[in-house]
Amino acid sequence: MRTETRPKALYYCTAAVFLAMAAAIVPATAQFPPSAEDAPAAKGKKGAAAAAPTINGTWSGELTQVGSQSPYKFEIAISAKGAETKYPDLDCTGKLTRSGSSKSYVFFVEVITKGSADKGGRCPDGTITVARQGDDLALGWFGSVQGTTVVAYGTLKKK
Repeated sequence: MRTETRPKALYYCTAAVFLAMAAAIVPATAQFPPSAEDAPAAKGKKGAAAAAPTINGTWSGELTQVGSQSPYKFEIAISAKGAETKYPDLDCTGKLTRSGSSKSYVFFVEVITKGSADKGGRCPDGTITVARQGDDLALGWFGSVQGTTVVAYGTLKKK
């Protein structure tokens, strides 16, 4: 029989945060118009589709970590060549590898390149999910630190 070392409340809190984030993000159909492949063909021809909003650019704002009272500054730069993160308050930077996407979300794996928790710094590696929310970028971060689940979230503005 397995003995639980962490209270169930932590798991319920994490689930509640993910549900709250999902509810706060505009429904997918409103975020991204259908692509040409999704649009019905008109008399055998593909219809012209409106361009989906891009996530490329430099975005900044604050992330709130679940269980913490103090948000921290965050920046993300996304381009066709790659993506990077900066945590100015924590003196950390990271490199993102795009791991997948859907119509509404883009998923990244983050490896901290400066200030890594594994090397005495304050920032652990993790995963990042982003989605356009009107003119803003909704962001969720998930990771594990010393066996504890960590979740952070925020809404970023384009710089």
